[in-house]
Amino acid sequence: MAQWHYEGLDRSGQEASGNVAAPDRSTAMRLILARGLTPLKLESDSPVDLVPSRRVDAAPTSTKPLVLAQWLPQRSTRPTMNRSDLASLIRELATAIEAGLPLMQALRTVRRQASGKSQPIILDALIEKIEAGQPLHEAMRAYGAPFDDMILGMARAADASGRMPEVLHQLADLLDRAVELKRELVGATIYPLIVAALILVSVVILVTFVLPQLMAPIAGQPNMVLPLPTRILLGLSSIVTTWWPLLIAACVAIPILCKRWLAQPDNRLRFDGALLRLPLLGSLLRDVAVARFTRTLGTLVSAGLPILQSLQITRDVLGNAVLARAVDEVQEKVTTGQALAEPLERCGFFPPLLIQIVNIGERSGRLESMLVHAATAFDRKVNASIKLFTKALPPVLLIIMAVIAGFVLAAILLPLLQLQSALGG
Repeated sequence: MAQWHYEGLDRSGQEASGNVAAPDRSTAMRLILARGLTPLKLESDSPVDLVPSRRVDAAPTSTKPLVLAQWLPQRSTRPTMNRSDLASLIRELATAIEAGLPLMQALRTVRRQASGKSQPIILDALIEKIEAGQPLHEAMRAYGAPFDDMILGMARAADASGRMPEVLHQLADLLDRAVELKRELVGATIYPLIVAALILVSVVILVTFVLPQLMAPIAGQPNMVLPLPTRILLGLSSIVTTWWPLLIAACVAIPILCKRWLAQPDNRLRFDGALLRLPLLGSLLRDVAVARFTRTLGTLVSAGLPILQSLQITRDVLGNAVLARAVDEVQEKVTTGQALAEPLERCGFFPPLLIQIVNIGERSGRLESMLVHAATAFDRKVNASIKLFTKALPPVLLIIMAVIAGFVLAAILLPLLQLQSALGG
């Protein structure tokens, strides 16, 4: 029987530590969870035979962990779920923990109610990892998709703050907001995209089939110089008809190459910086990131976490590499003894209102409460930015497609008018 030393949090968020006697890690985890504690660290004081541990875990009637162990290494075949289902799953977990259930019991409760093919497998994987002593965010990281950096950062905040229900509810709200934003964008752009698709198909047909046959007799006229728009479209027609297999291959390869390119940190930094500089989308992305930063930082600081640890966790929920690097620079300045407001203002990415609120909060000793209140104001600003973006995007798309259609029309009509003028002369 080995002695296991644990460090964790109780239901009120206070730090707790102690020792339990158990033959293996899984049993120790069950004993700690039965005390109503959320373990963050679990170590054995003596060597543990791993073979008996597997026999103990194999004793239950369910053979699902054995099947899961054979399946988990195949990361590329792991099932995932969409954002809407993931938000519902996290909200159910937060509600179960809010009702007083320990994390492991809450996961098992949600597992019994899981529907579909993906949710049971994902929950089984999380239960297996957490039962082995890993915190929730590490179990999510080990599984992979659909748990991205934002979800991992919020889960880490939930583990570290001791306010898991509140942080998980906040995460579910962020996911719901992302789904709502996507639906609003789709709803606002569905009509312009349909019009754009029809215009694009018409342009391809005209450029590939109609324009070359129509312009062939005109180009054969003596002293006839085709207008520039016509020459451009004829050149595109020649490229499409000659290299169409290569173009199709490029359409398949470009997304894959872009994904690999973005996997490099420096390239991701350039791409995210370019997104922030876009006129409408950049402002929207910055507002969303600032709202996440403010609410998450306020939640962590109000839970009693040190400001440096709170900043380290908060950087992972921003969803933008440029802003995450800015938070790293802020953290370095705070480490040297500077106040939080000064480096936030110096990095240039955060609005003056947030800097003023942080400055007043630090001086008055009410930083956490002021951040939480400010997050509500920034959420309202995000909603306003979303409405502005969804209203401005359809006209922009229609203008772009109108310019393309006008260019094609000019390429067809100008040679005809030129030929008519030549014949009339």
